[in-house]
Amino acid sequence: MTCTKFGMNLARARNFMRTLAQSPPAMEAYRAAERSLAKSRLTAGEREQIALAVAEINDSKYCLAAHTASGKGAGLSPEDIRLARKAVAIDPRADAMLRFTQAIVLQRGDLGDEDLRALRLAGISEPEMVEIVATIAHNIFANYLSLVSRIEADFPLLHPEPNHAAAAGALCS
Repeated sequence: MTCTKFGMNLARARNFMRTLAQSPPAMEAYRAAERSLAKSRLTAGEREQIALAVAEINDSKYCLAAHTASGKGAGLSPEDIRLARKAVAIDPRADAMLRFTQAIVLQRGDLGDEDLRALRLAGISEPEMVEIVATIAHNIFANYLSLVSRIEADFPLLHPEPNHAAAAGALCS
């Protein structure tokens, strides 16, 4: 059986799923969101880039490792993964999407007109914007659950890049 969230065998993400399964309604909601977002206008690679940016901002080592693996499975290169963790990309559309993601997470959704304008200039539609926000929320839930529950890693962990918290603080001040 495959867990679409991580793009890997459930055996590799068993601790996350075991923790989530302690609440059948939470598991059901999580999996329903996962299935719905898989049908979004965003590609699997774009959703993984968002997941990597969110995990980095939230210092979720477990989710960083999981989304590095699933990002590779979605066709992201090692450079795409490295850049997504910094909320940037070479591709202008992906770059706008990741900067928007970072702004939403760090500013808790309180964005300025310039943030929305940059997204539109990159050719991202209103429906795609809604799907970006939904993808962010879905990933924040996974990050927070892994952090609060102190889920033990069942695969090699990655660590957030040094000085990320300092950069985040600078953006918020």
